[in-house]
Amino acid sequence: MSFAKNLKKAMDERNMTQSELAKQIDKGKSSISQYLSGKNVPKDDVKQKIADALDCTIEYLDSEVTEKDTGSGIRNISVAEAARRLGKSQQYIRVGLQNQRLPFGTAVYVKRWSYHISPKLLT
Repeated sequence: MSFAKNLKKAMDERNMTQSELAKQIDKGKSSISQYLSGKNVPKDDVKQKIADALDCTIEYLDSEVTEKDTGSGIRNISVAEAARRLGKSQQYIRVGLQNQRLPFGTAVYVKRWSYHISPKLLT
């Protein structure tokens, strides 16, 4: 896949809009639109900001992975895995993320709850 397809996939997995990403990396929404369309590819410093905002690697964004390689490069731990590691219930993790009480992840509601748990912050 191209940078554009990997960017779209990473944004979709995070339920992140173009506006949200643009704000996080201090760029205009039109820049994100051009990256997604493949019209432009950002410079390495901007790629790093995008990777940080999406909690993935530059290598993932630049890789030529196939559809079967879903998730390679995306750093995220499932709610079930976080609950197992902490010895807590999945409901405890979900509610804690939704209420922004747990420092290792976030929860976003867009038609349904989507959870992101950073392995780095969980340890």
